[in-house]
Amino acid sequence: MEKSKISFSLNGQRVSAEVPTDRLLVDFLRDDLNLTGTKKGCNVGECGACTVIMDGSTVNSCLVLAATVDGAEITTVEGISTGEISALQQAFLDYGAVQCGFCTPGMLMSAKALLDKNPRPTREEIQTAISGNLCRCTGYKKIVDSVEAAANA
Repeated sequence: MEKSKISFSLNGQRVSAEVPTDRLLVDFLRDDLNLTGTKKGCNVGECGACTVIMDGSTVNSCLVLAATVDGAEITTVEGISTGEISALQQAFLDYGAVQCGFCTPGMLMSAKALLDKNPRPTREEIQTAISGNLCRCTGYKKIVDSVEAAANA
C-alpha cells in the first residue's frame, strides 16, 4: 500500500503523519486522530456532516484525501473553541438549534467559515452558507436564528 507523508496545521497544532494515499480525511480525523466531532454521514459529499474548514473554506472531508492536506490549515469542530464554548456554539444552544446533534458539527463549521469572512451576514447569506448541510430535525429556522444571533453578539 502506497503512503504519503503529510504535515499540516490542525486546530492550531502541527500534525505530521504517514497516511495511505487512498485514506479519506474524515477517516483520518476520526479513526487516526480520534477527532470524532467530524461526523461521517453520506460519504458522497451531500449531507455536510463531515464539514471542516481547510485554508479558510469549507470542504466535505469525505471527499478529500488525507494525502492532499500537506501544508494546509484545517479546523474541525473541536478547534472552534479554546477551553470555553464559543459564542456561536452558545447561540446554537440558546436558540434550540441542536436537536439530535448529528448535523451540528457541520453546521457550526459552515457558520464559522461564513462569520470569519462576513461577521454581519444577512439571513439569506446564512441560508446560502449552510445550504450544503442537511438537518432532519430543526427545519433550519433555529439554526439560521442562532447564526444571526452569534453575528450580532
